[in-house]
Amino acid sequence: MSKSDPQTMATIFVTDSPDAIALKVRRAVTDFTSEVTFDPEGRPGVSNLVTIHAAAASIGVEEAVAAARGLDTAAYKALVSEAVVLRLTPIREEICRLRGDRAHLEAVLDRGARAARELAAPLLHEVRQRVGFC
Repeated sequence: MSKSDPQTMATIFVTDSPDAIALKVRRAVTDFTSEVTFDPEGRPGVSNLVTIHAAAASIGVEEAVAAARGLDTAAYKALVSEAVVLRLTPIREEICRLRGDRAHLEAVLDRGARAARELAAPLLHEVRQRVGFC
């Protein structure tokens, strides 16, 4: 998983469905050692999954490794998927709800535009005076 990789399968998006998240995590590159450990230099793929799991579950890396004790990497990927889905589902649902409420979005944009104009007005007035447009 990588936020800088141009491949969409290498990035979990907030708006991804639970199935898409599970597929991306399942296909994440790991190594041939089945034990889950945290070793960023020696096992970067598995360590990345541990970091994602820890962040999604709001736990430390050590706790994530302890939760994986006795699991092979395939089973651990399922655990990571579950943690990510649990963390992102309420956010994804709220984004979908907001995207469906066009009137609300228009009102938010209008308020923002008015606030920006109010903030910019004094500076714009000063610039116009200095340039000689007033």
